[in-house]
Amino acid sequence: MRILATGLRGALLALMLAATPALGVQPDEILKDPALEARARSLSAELRCMVCQNQSIDDSDAPLARDLRILVRERLAAGETDAEVKAFLVARFGDFVLLRPPLDWRTALLWSAPFLVLLVGAAGAMVALRRRRAGPAAPAPLSADEERALDRIMRG
Repeated sequence: MRILATGLRGALLALMLAATPALGVQPDEILKDPALEARARSLSAELRCMVCQNQSIDDSDAPLARDLRILVRERLAAGETDAEVKAFLVARFGDFVLLRPPLDWRTALLWSAPFLVLLVGAAGAMVALRRRRAGPAAPAPLSADEERALDRIMRG
């Protein structure tokens, strides 16, 4: 029994270690200048992997994410600012490449959707509470024909 418990603990530990996210940045991509590398990592964390879509290019192992990480590092090494690198990528891929797109008329629904869902949920909860407090609706009175039919049933 003790061997089984130890084996289960070992398997659980292995699963937990396997579930940790791996960073996509490869050793050959890292810049020699630590300040420039820190800027590249910060910028990469703000850019969306176009393949994975819900990961930054810093976290993704996709080939396109690797290409984008290299492109970011090349442009930073060439002396561009973070804003210039972002502007270049937005011009090429659109606002979708940004994990936090800017608030404008095209993205207003995206930014307001959580608040709209919250408002709809609150309104639904209020309606449900009012119905619960009011109790069940009183049944409509029986018509004369229904009362006669009920009397016949009751007499047997």
